[in-house]
Amino acid sequence: MSALAFALVIAAAITHAAWNIVAHGVSRAGMPFLWWGAVGGTVVWIGVVPFTGGLGTDDVLAFLVGVGVSGVLHVVYMAVLQRGYREGNLSTVYATARGTGPFLSVIVAVLILGERPSALALVGVAAIIVGVVAIGLVDRGRADRSRRLDLGLVFGLLTGVAIAVYTIWDAHAVRTWNLSPVAFMVGTMLLEILFYSFGVRGRWAAVRTLGRTQWRRIVAFSILSPLSYILVLTAIQIAPVALVAPLREVSVVLVSLFGVFALKESRPGWRLAASAVVAGGIVLLAL
Repeated sequence: MSALAFALVIAAAITHAAWNIVAHGVSRAGMPFLWWGAVGGTVVWIGVVPFTGGLGTDDVLAFLVGVGVSGVLHVVYMAVLQRGYREGNLSTVYATARGTGPFLSVIVAVLILGERPSALALVGVAAIIVGVVAIGLVDRGRADRSRRLDLGLVFGLLTGVAIAVYTIWDAHAVRTWNLSPVAFMVGTMLLEILFYSFGVRGRWAAVRTLGRTQWRRIVAFSILSPLSYILVLTAIQIAPVALVAPLREVSVVLVSLFGVFALKESRPGWRLAASAVVAGGIVLLAL
């Protein structure tokens, strides 16, 4: 991986971790928060589009197809994730999703996109995925033994599939049609507003209350969350998806370290050991 691509993905991971920390708690508001995030992100970033290459292409139809499919995929991903959090243990869903998504992305990138990462890079990818899953499983409680099937695991896997699908599609769109990452992100958020507006129907009082009481966090999210994925999309244009997808999960490690040192969360030794495994994977990708 080139130094520029590596720097972009690490910056994306730091930005992703930052908005997760800032939005800690308020994001549990669910659909009203997602609605504000899409609206706020659009307002913040739409003015940047003219200064970042416009659409990036003269093929408006290609742009609309790329954004339209991506918007639907991102909404499906969020819907499955939210359902998973309702049905299963949060840490189970999160760990399964964040491990499965990059794993499947790597496989598809190799088999379909024809990418050929080096053996050393693949070892690094494996280390990152293992470390991320280990971090997610730290707080996993005992599964409900009355169930034959752990729904948290099922929805975690489905979320991971959704992550892989939108990652591969977005990589295909921005590469094939040379789409501007900023315009692509803004277009996707505009479409998300339509879906989330349907989702908050009858709950506009809750939306207004959230906006009035949590506007500072919403503004921070509106800046940082799109920026994180814009950096990822930029990196995907110059580096293999098989390397970018796992490396972006470094954000999980950063949030975990914040939990250890700032929030004094339990089992710090386990968290630090898993983080060290991820760090080793990062080193291998950087070589």
